Amino acid sequence: MNPVATTTNTTFPLSLLCLSASWGGLELNTVRFASWMHRRGWPVQIVTLPDSPIAAQAMALGLPVVSLTNPWKALDVPAAGRLASALRAFNTQALIVTRNGDLGLAVLCKKLRLPTLKLVYQQHMQLGLAKRGLVHTLRYQALDAWLSPLPGLGRQVLEKTRLAPHKLHIVPLGIELEKFADPALTRAVARQKLGLALPPNAVLLGLIGRFDDGKGQDFLVEELAVLRRQYPNLHLLLVGESTRNEGNAYREAVLRRVRELGLQEVVHVREFTPQPEIAYRALAISVTGSTNETYGMVTIEAMAAGLPVVATATGGTLEIVDDGRTGLLFPLHDAAAFEAAIGRLMQQPALAQQLGQQAQAEALATYSHHRQCELTERVLFQLG
Repeated sequence: MNPVATTTNTTFPLSLLCLSASWGGLELNTVRFASWMHRRGWPVQIVTLPDSPIAAQAMALGLPVVSLTNPWKALDVPAAGRLASALRAFNTQALIVTRNGDLGLAVLCKKLRLPTLKLVYQQHMQLGLAKRGLVHTLRYQALDAWLSPLPGLGRQVLEKTRLAPHKLHIVPLGIELEKFADPALTRAVARQKLGLALPPNAVLLGLIGRFDDGKGQDFLVEELAVLRRQYPNLHLLLVGESTRNEGNAYREAVLRRVRELGLQEVVHVREFTPQPEIAYRALAISVTGSTNETYGMVTIEAMAAGLPVVATATGGTLEIVDDGRTGLLFPLHDAAAFEAAIGRLMQQPALAQQLGQQAQAEALATYSHHRQCELTERVLFQLG
């Protein structure tokens, strides 16, 4: 049973805005968060593109969905009016924006139509270049709160923008971690559910996430060929679909390379699954090979499953994984360092177990979806 808010404040209608046609971590997290808040007693609706994956998933969960397009982006006055009408109809008191590209429209709506609307930005991506110019400064001034998922990302916000410090709050993005730590979902059961018939001594590496040239599937396939010379019992599981709207060229190139290297019998590919916990519980070692993972939900999921994590020392992963305590980090594209990390875990099973246990404890304490909701509620009640 989900805990309820421990405050005497009263919930009020919320709307979430995410005009994205994709289906990745940001979009998945938006729908999940809306569902969690709804279960905690908050009236919630999602404003998104018509016929988008977000709309389909939200409706499947029984959440109210409003369709909206804004062809003129941040200058789309008619779209701002339609957004205002949808918010008024729901009696929305706070609008949570989860995609940076929608902030301009949300601010336009507030400025022109709904001056009392509480506007909250839930950050999912790094800022990139500094945003201290007039347009961004005025936009961020209209925000009532900015939620950053990691302290380092929060510091980056204060360095690269003119956001008032009192508006910044650190709220880690959450996961339903209990599913990943379920003792009933044993490794043998998980492998059976995935249709994996592996030798008894097989050690299964895994990379869970969409096929994308920034995720590192190609690197991992090349490294598997090298590592199997010393550890012939290594297998690899890749789970995910191609990045939406970008075609299948990368995925096909990775699978072609698998065939060229003669790894068809030891590289196992499965499609995206709404139950990723099954994939994680099938693994012995989880790999995060991303070029620059802002937050790394897949890393947190692997930690929650009690797996030793081997991850690139980039982006938000540097804050999530404590090298040598909750996982092992290696420099991006450093094949020798990656091979050494995998070798340590293969040769020292006690270390692999220790890292997995410590990672799981860290994940459960820090990245629970209950905690994300509770911290967000504190901010919302302060604004209300």
